[in-house]
Amino acid sequence: MVATSELERAIKDRFAEHNLRYTASRRAVIEGLKAADGPITLPRLLDSSPELAQSSAYRNLGLLEEAGVVRRLVHGGQHAHFELAESLTEHHHHLICESCGLVRDVTLETELECTLDKAFDTLAEAEGFVTTHHNVDLYGLCSICR
Repeated sequence: MVATSELERAIKDRFAEHNLRYTASRRAVIEGLKAADGPITLPRLLDSSPELAQSSAYRNLGLLEEAGVVRRLVHGGQHAHFELAESLTEHHHHLICESCGLVRDVTLETELECTLDKAFDTLAEAEGFVTTHHNVDLYGLCSICR
């Protein structure tokens, strides 16, 4: 994870680029996402940050997504999950439970990540495509739902 001061600076820069103010409500959304153990739903965010109004949180999540501060993950569950944008934190992937909707972050070993990057670049090059990044999500059943 990026150091807090660096993260704050990067977030403030993105706000400035999108003419957004760093309001108390937006700060509460970001703090809630930082404190989470992985991507979380809006209801979980509201539970962890009781000072947030649902309409304000939802509106701010949309603005923060447009500014590149938040990433919305939609995996077919009842609720979208939200996390800080990978460009602000670190590259990772997700394990997604198809039964309960749990989404968990996973980070691959550097050697494996490099192998994947090379394989994806080879595939893309064969198609005349230039990659900028990749996302790999694994779907299945978590240990509770198995």
